[in-house]
Amino acid sequence: METLFIVIPAYNEEANIRQVIEDWYPVVEKYHGDQKSRLVIIDDGSKDRTYQIVQEYAAARPLLTPVTKKNGGHGPAVLTGYNYALEHGADYIFQTDSDGQTLPEEFDPFWEQKNDWDMLIGLRKGRQDGFSRIVVTKTLKAVIRLCFGVSAADANTPYRLIRSDVLKKYISLIPQDFFLSNVLLSVIFEKKGCRVKYLPITFRPRQGGVNSINLKRIVKIGIKALRDFRQINRQL
Repeated sequence: METLFIVIPAYNEEANIRQVIEDWYPVVEKYHGDQKSRLVIIDDGSKDRTYQIVQEYAAARPLLTPVTKKNGGHGPAVLTGYNYALEHGADYIFQTDSDGQTLPEEFDPFWEQKNDWDMLIGLRKGRQDGFSRIVVTKTLKAVIRLCFGVSAADANTPYRLIRSDVLKKYISLIPQDFFLSNVLLSVIFEKKGCRVKYLPITFRPRQGGVNSINLKRIVKIGIKALRDFRQINRQL
């Protein structure tokens, strides 16, 4: 049976993490891969009780794996999860976030089409997370086309199912400290001619807690990413 590793980075998400586990744990139970599938929560050095809560839940849930690391940002946390899944025999890796914006009930169409694509990415239709975030996504799409010469409909969506054998070939191209690792992963798959498909998904407002990324920080990250993109494109 094919194994599924669901990778979820988390930073100061004690307000959301219980519900996120309760939402996504049934998915790994359903696609348990002979009990080898896992829900992997990567605590990115949280200052609250996020990691302790995950540990408490894991005590009664054998397919839940808590992982903790020094704080390094969303991108490095995602890469930690991807590498963990690759090292532990995942056939497919699914990544989403810990803020409750995505829905587990929309996962099945992704799994049903997994054999036909190297990566399936959620396309956020009718987004409910604010106008500024929509502007950032549209700007990012234009920057990607400018820097890399490829089109990515929604490159940073935290809702993606990836074939592990394909990810293993290209993950080393992503710098370990790169904040926008999912964006770069989308670009790499397009540049390398991989089979990529976007499926529409719901994207709700954050369900609790406070977003650690404000608009000022987004602009700062974007300026740095523009410089990094040009350098990385030469390597690709």
